[in-house]
Amino acid sequence: MCVGVPAKVIKKMEYSAVVDVMGSQTTVGIIFVPEVVLGDYVIVHAGQAMSIVDETYARESVAEWRKLINARNSETVQ
Repeated sequence: MCVGVPAKVIKKMEYSAVVDVMGSQTTVGIIFVPEVVLGDYVIVHAGQAMSIVDETYARESVAEWRKLINARNSETVQ
């Protein structure tokens, strides 16, 4: 199973972009989505932006990721 994380494009270069992933910034490749523009949301997997998604989907996905993170954190604290 492959897992992709939604991220917002905050800077675009020729073949890469800086994205915000749940508050952390990282650089990813954009060869699969060369049409991406600032403010777009992308699904990131293995250091590459794989597809462009709409903001609603991205926000819903982030909310689900946060639930998983919070559930895992609460299990390890006990």
